[in-house]
Amino acid sequence: MKSHIPVLLLCALAIPAVSSGQSVGLWVGGGASRLTNNGIGSFSPAGHKDDVQLKDGFRINFRLALDTRKYMGHEIGYAYNRTQLAEIGAPDQGMAIHQGSYNFLLYATPDDWRFRPFATGGIHFSNFVPPGTSVSQGGGQTKFGFNYGAGVKIKISYKFGIRLDFRQYNTGKPFDLPLASGRLIQTEISAGFGLII
Repeated sequence: MKSHIPVLLLCALAIPAVSSGQSVGLWVGGGASRLTNNGIGSFSPAGHKDDVQLKDGFRINFRLALDTRKYMGHEIGYAYNRTQLAEIGAPDQGMAIHQGSYNFLLYATPDDWRFRPFATGGIHFSNFVPPGTSVSQGGGQTKFGFNYGAGVKIKISYKFGIRLDFRQYNTGKPFDLPLASGRLIQTEISAGFGLII
């Protein structure tokens, strides 16, 4: 994870400094991680592009949001995704995908409304950590991509809110296996709870 600290710092610098009239949201959430075009190649050049696959799993995410204008905002985030590496003829093995992201948000309602639907787009990196390795010891391979989606934030009190998110992440396929083709599509369906400052 240490190698990704400069990327996260750059994402943070992309957010303007907080000034009066702006709100900050600290969000934690979780949900489903659905993977399509999930064949990542084969361990054999004579195999098939879907011999090795990543399976659906769950995700836990943390987001820091800054609403800088009446209808606009920014978010940086981290997510831990759990998946299974599946190979034909072998038992499935658990593995992790760590993600860091920056997203721009465009709201449909002003910042003082209780119900705030939004559209979002941004960039991210995904660090794929294969079974038996650790990200803290330099394991895994990082791929970059872009994401987009929509959601809604709802204030339930002066300081607290809930949110629903639907996003798709388009990322390069990990591990550079023979016969890998296309890009990995990850769909996030999640809910969260936040503190609004």
